[in-house]
Amino acid sequence: MLYQLLISGIAQGSIYALVALSLTVVYRGTTIVNFGHGDMVMAGAFVAYACVVLLGMPFAPAALAALALLFVLGWAVQRGLIEPIKAGPHIGFAMMSIAVGYVLRGTVRAGWGREVLPMPRVFDVSPLVVGDVVLTGDAIVFVGAVATFMIVFFLILYRTQLGQIVQAVFQSERGAALVGINVGAFHGATWGLGGGMAAVAGVLLAPVTLLYPDLGANFLIRGFAAMTLGGFGSLLGAVTGGLLLGMTEQLLGGYVSTKLIDIAAYLVIIAVLVLKPNGLFGRTAVVRV
Repeated sequence: MLYQLLISGIAQGSIYALVALSLTVVYRGTTIVNFGHGDMVMAGAFVAYACVVLLGMPFAPAALAALALLFVLGWAVQRGLIEPIKAGPHIGFAMMSIAVGYVLRGTVRAGWGREVLPMPRVFDVSPLVVGDVVLTGDAIVFVGAVATFMIVFFLILYRTQLGQIVQAVFQSERGAALVGINVGAFHGATWGLGGGMAAVAGVLLAPVTLLYPDLGANFLIRGFAAMTLGGFGSLLGAVTGGLLLGMTEQLLGGYVSTKLIDIAAYLVIIAVLVLKPNGLFGRTAVVRV
């Protein structure tokens, strides 16, 4: 039972890791936590649903359409709504991102109401059985897709010239601007990347869960919990935190009570903030005077 719960936790946690990683990308690039990010995940799922069910598109083109649309949306939000208020108080960023999330949620409600929608299954993968452990086809797709995406992401970040530019802006926006990097365009691209990654999570979720407008709230809090556990600003921490959160949910549900699954993310946030505020890989800020 233990191994089955751990495998299931890794499969679920891989989605949390992707959400947390996309939150961290935006946070590291702009020092803003996008509280509307969960609704971007939901929007990506509904775009895929609309393309497949209403337009009759194959799943792969529908997934690409969702990724492209959410990339543009993320870029537009940063350039049109976040950039104009950057001189104001930091709380304004939080309020703006929450407002954008509610606009997305309201837009979906205007189109589908509060109806819970099932999407046709598209992952036709046979389960993998090893002894008493069963890895479902959905779990194989989840883990494989997320692992591939993250490997490509980290290779680009740490092994390419583009990654060096990203690191430069992460370390010092002012210094990056002095060497000719367009920091404003970088911020827009960062939000676009965050939106695209949210779409990937939504697209992977769409065929295996019921879709409804409030779907994103659950994944925002889980992504935030994973980000907190791993350490704010740590890309490796975001991935590790997501996987650990997924396994924690399954272990609590399997050995204690299934009622704890829904509150596991909140328990993790409370425990980390009390016991280790910087998370597993976070660093204490040092102020030089």
